[in-house]
Amino acid sequence: MKIVLASRNQKKIAELRTLLAEEFSDIEILSLDDAEIYGEIEENGTTFEENALIKARVAAASGYIGVADDSGLAVDALGGEPGVYSARYAAKCNFAGDHDDEGNNQCLLYNLCNVPDEARTGAYVCAIACVFPDGREFVVRGESRGRILRSYHGTGGFGYDPLFYFDQFQKTFAEVSAAEKHSVSHRGIAIRTFAKKLKELL
Repeated sequence: MKIVLASRNQKKIAELRTLLAEEFSDIEILSLDDAEIYGEIEENGTTFEENALIKARVAAASGYIGVADDSGLAVDALGGEPGVYSARYAAKCNFAGDHDDEGNNQCLLYNLCNVPDEARTGAYVCAIACVFPDGREFVVRGESRGRILRSYHGTGGFGYDPLFYFDQFQKTFAEVSAAEKHSVSHRGIAIRTFAKKLKELL
């Protein structure tokens, strides 16, 4: 069975390959390049689910099962921002610093500077979409809820991890191992749910 993951990120492809191998013995994960799908895919959806479906539909045009994910941080006090703009939040906010992880984090801290600690709640969200060549589609969602700190803690992970405090660990996602994070993370939850749903449909 071949699946085209709408990504060129080799780490993401390797992760999906490892996790799906637990459920499927005959699976082959192809990248967009492997499927000869070139060019950028415009992610113009307003939700994680819409963006994941946009990418999965492009991947399914290859004739194989298309899979894609979209993820980010949704902060309650900011009405769900950064949301689908999580990777480019600093640019969306016209933040004066660099438009990278550091800029995104600094922009988030600035926008939350007057929000009290008890209201600095939010969730990492991941939506995974699957589109079959015959037109069948489904989307699953995983969430990890936590709190946004006022300063960085830890050097691991990426994105907003140094600010995202997870109560169960009493640490940020940047202070735990990759295995610990994956056991409770939005992507880990979504991928495990996706694998079960895919197995039901095949």
